[in-house]
Amino acid sequence: MSQIKPLVLDVDGTFLKTDLLLETFWAGLGHDPLATLAASVTHFRHPEKLKAALARITPVRTDLMPVHPDISKLADQSKAAGREVVLASASNEGLVRQIADEHGFSPRIFASTEVVNLKGQAKAEALVEAFGKDGFDYAGNAPVDAKVWSEAENVLMVGAQPSLAARLARAGKNVTTYPGGWAWRDVIRAIRPHQWVKNVLLLLPMLAAHDFTLATLLPVLMGIVAFSAAASSIYVVNDLLDLEADRLHPTKSRRPFASGAVPIGVGMVIGVGLGLSALLLAASLNWAFLGVIALYIVLSLAYSLKLKRMRWVDIVMLASLYTVRVVAGAAAGEVAITQSMLVFVFPVFITLGCVKRLTELARAKNDERLPGRGYGRADRPDLLNVAGVGVVGALLIFFIYTLTPQAQALYPDRWLLWCAIPFLAQWLIRMVRIGWQGKMDYDPIVFAMRDKVGLGVMFFTMSLLFWAAGLWAEWFGA
Repeated sequence: MSQIKPLVLDVDGTFLKTDLLLETFWAGLGHDPLATLAASVTHFRHPEKLKAALARITPVRTDLMPVHPDISKLADQSKAAGREVVLASASNEGLVRQIADEHGFSPRIFASTEVVNLKGQAKAEALVEAFGKDGFDYAGNAPVDAKVWSEAENVLMVGAQPSLAARLARAGKNVTTYPGGWAWRDVIRAIRPHQWVKNVLLLLPMLAAHDFTLATLLPVLMGIVAFSAAASSIYVVNDLLDLEADRLHPTKSRRPFASGAVPIGVGMVIGVGLGLSALLLAASLNWAFLGVIALYIVLSLAYSLKLKRMRWVDIVMLASLYTVRVVAGAAAGEVAITQSMLVFVFPVFITLGCVKRLTELARAKNDERLPGRGYGRADRPDLLNVAGVGVVGALLIFFIYTLTPQAQALYPDRWLLWCAIPFLAQWLIRMVRIGWQGKMDYDPIVFAMRDKVGLGVMFFTMSLLFWAAGLWAEWFGA
């Protein structure tokens, strides 16, 4: 061993800006959810067994996991100076050894086995036995590391812990602190408030029914709030399931959980809190809306866990999740929703689902399949064909609807509905073209709500529908 005292690094939250136990839990949920849940329940009271069981369920790419830049720099400088850099972690020994090999650290590691959870006092005793008291410097980030710091010569502390740092300094330790922790602005990014704009779809049944009373509008607005909370909880779950795929993506790698800006544990608390809030708010409206939002959560979880990796099935699921929002609006406002409306919006959403995938493929760097998805560039023509079928289907269904007695009752001047068809076609075709060119935000609904040209076309189309319904004359006496 080198005469220079070794630098010992904790892994979770110190060298890595993530937690290996939670990484393996979410990777396991994505790969084999039943085995992961069974292992979690069986070994809940035995963390050393749980860590080993989760590590066996599915391999994880530790080389993609975010590292703390200051600690990584310190480790590189120590290696260059001939100093031994040792990993000591409560995580599973197989994963810790994998990280040590990938980063060129000492082959000597200290980690949990299936019989020993190397945490706190157990870690301190193992390090003192190997290096002696005050025979090493230790970098950690959690209060439980205090037992190890008390045996180290120099204390390297990640994250602000002023009271603990002061106590260690009074005990004669040299304490150096490094930035750590997380910020609320990154949590806000994680719940994606910009995606809430998609929930304006809840307004469609109210608009279609020409019901603009406050008695209908207010519960629909409450429904939008509940749906936004539910959607954000699913975004958190989806990002936690997609950690590895996001880290392989040129832009998604900057997402809060993939980049380590927000700890996985914080995300889990936020996700559960938002989901429960959504259900409670839904229950305060009515039982029908609660049932719809519960259905949305179940379908979204199924999509995140499995269905989004299945070609074509994922597009049907995307269209279904958009359609559920329309049904939710009817349930929240307690207005009738017609089969004609659902039959019309579904092919529209099929088209937008294809546009979403076309956009991703247009921006792909190579011909390989998208990480976590079943599509590659070779699928672009097929996606374009399906999008075209969706456009034709939506326009045909809309035209057929204009011939029904229901349309005649709601829209006295039906010829204006026929005038709206070319503008609806122009909007849909434009969305497909922009997606094909890769010039769109990754979610077409979000893009549509920000696209000035598209918004102009949609508002003009809505104006024609209102005119056909006689609403302009009713409101303005024209």
